[in-house]
Amino acid sequence: MTLPGVLLLDAAGPEASALATAAAARGHAVHAAATARAFEGYGPELKNLLAGNTVSDFTQPDRAVQELAAYARRHGLRAVLTVNEYLTELAAHLCAELGVPGNDPGRARAARDKAAMAEAFAAAGVRTPYTVLVRDEDGLRAALADPRVGFPCVIKPAAEAGSAGVTVVSSPAGGAAAADTACRVTGMYASGGDPHVLVQAYAAGTEYSVESLTQDGTTTHLAVTRKHLTGGAKRIETGHSLPVRLPPAVQTAVYREAESAIRATGIRHGASHTEIMVGDDGRCSVIEIGARLAAGQIGLLIQHALGIDVWAALLDVALGRPVALTPTACGHATVRFVTSPRTGRLTELSGFPAVGPGVPFVRRRAQAGCLVHEPAANTHRLGSFVVTGPDAGDVEERADTLLRQIRMHVEPHTTPRRPGQARPASTSAITL
Repeated sequence: MTLPGVLLLDAAGPEASALATAAAARGHAVHAAATARAFEGYGPELKNLLAGNTVSDFTQPDRAVQELAAYARRHGLRAVLTVNEYLTELAAHLCAELGVPGNDPGRARAARDKAAMAEAFAAAGVRTPYTVLVRDEDGLRAALADPRVGFPCVIKPAAEAGSAGVTVVSSPAGGAAAADTACRVTGMYASGGDPHVLVQAYAAGTEYSVESLTQDGTTTHLAVTRKHLTGGAKRIETGHSLPVRLPPAVQTAVYREAESAIRATGIRHGASHTEIMVGDDGRCSVIEIGARLAAGQIGLLIQHALGIDVWAALLDVALGRPVALTPTACGHATVRFVTSPRTGRLTELSGFPAVGPGVPFVRRRAQAGCLVHEPAANTHRLGSFVVTGPDAGDVEERADTLLRQIRMHVEPHTTPRRPGQARPASTSAITL
């Protein structure tokens, strides 16, 4: 019996690679759709795993849907999946074109574009911070003067991802620079989202995310994840830990808001990642939602802590088959992201842990000699590692100990001076 083939929209990255590996291991022919440049960057292991590939221009989504649908029909592909934030809307339209399980194409933009998301949340009564779409300087001034926004507030791009271009602003004086930062962010593809920025009221509290899987409109929550974040103007994720045991009333409220967000954005078949802020009083607000499996090794954390094969589950949902989501383990898992304390030239990076018992995953993304950045987006991570075990306290302590053992040296990075340009003030290198 020949099993149906699978089309993966962009197979780059650890999550997509794990999904492709799981599908191939179960006997499915895995095909990838990617830009020509992205496919050139695929490693030999991934290329050998693929049964076929097609080059697509994701900046032309309508044309891409038609071309990919034709490709899928020629090759007998009966499932479409992506873990790429920028391709979830295209995936919904492609699933509808092929008649395979997918999300509501009429509402898929609301899970990708934050301006559409804010409108969908407001229409559905999802509890979320007050949000204003800003299109020009006058709109920015009005938003910053709006008492429903207040200070601090958050200024961010409407259609980007990975925390890029997001700034916490403490006063009106920082608004213009933050809006300019948001406008300058360029995502992976022209996703058709609003090119303007959002000004959003700041939600104080502890940030969590809810990892969920929906099939035929019925949602199962797999885990609540605690987010480790930097402080200051840039709130970049430095780690994730799961599962989090919330007080019953708080957990009920968190799940209720996550389900409201899932329904509001038309997620019917597949994973979702809902970011929620819980205040000291237990009240919760949905910050954002993504119609995809969470990045940052959260799928791996679920697999090791709870024994749920998320990759097999995603495949089963996409193929319309019964899905197994009952936990078979009761452990704890955490990931730590390695970041640079400043922008400069990396001259040393050592002390990464080795894969072994309780450390199932280690990824190093930077080498000596490369330019590194003080974290302003998730793409600025230098590497990561995962720690697992039966006890949450022990796992967290070990992860922090391993992180402290990593050593890096960053030399100041100076731009060559033009004739007559003043010499910049001297700075010292930072060594950790």
